[in-house]
Amino acid sequence: MIYVVEDDQGIRELESYALRQAGYEVDSFEEGASFFAALEKKLPRLVLLDVMLPGDDGFAILKKLKENSRFMDIPVLMVTAKDMEMDKVRGLDGGADDYVVKPFGVMELLSRVKAVLRRSAGKQETEELCIGGLRLDDSRRKVLVENHEISLTYMEYELLHFLMLNRGMALSRERLLDAVWGMDYVGDTRTVDVHVRALRVKLGALCGYLQTVRGVGYRMEEFDGKENI
Repeated sequence: MIYVVEDDQGIRELESYALRQAGYEVDSFEEGASFFAALEKKLPRLVLLDVMLPGDDGFAILKKLKENSRFMDIPVLMVTAKDMEMDKVRGLDGGADDYVVKPFGVMELLSRVKAVLRRSAGKQETEELCIGGLRLDDSRRKVLVENHEISLTYMEYELLHFLMLNRGMALSRERLLDAVWGMDYVGDTRTVDVHVRALRVKLGALCGYLQTVRGVGYRMEEFDGKENI
């Protein structure tokens, strides 16, 4: 089941039709109240969430989802006309797993839906990963910065996990995009940069561990100096 939260009837019907044609069960809502009422009865595999909505906007709805223990693990794909970078950062930092800007193609939307669903499926557990004061426990999907747990979105976690698995290696943006977002992802490498910036903020004093390798991409390793931008 995929829930679509969109107040524009034309766009809502287009998204719902495309998803049903792709084989997904869909329910749609014009605003947050009816959406949350439906959540109490059935949890979806994914939420497509518009930003500009009557009543609570998409950011407010996203915040409520991530603050509720029952709903916080539901993947969220934000679909909005807002294309400013800070809006994207706000959505990703608030817990969204991906961000699609209107107008979009149906094939792009379906590709991103498939990618998010694939990434949110059960994954093999790995041993705990540690780099200096940074610890990632994949069995519980927890990340600790100097023994303090931090909250990451699904994609921030996946990106950090891949970087830590490849500790010390310089990884290109293209490789990170393919490994974390998937080969069928339609977006460009700026998606990686947006997530890296959000990760650095959440890593706080350890932000320097996520190093920029100029002309290549990024590398994760222990670093005692300030952030390498």
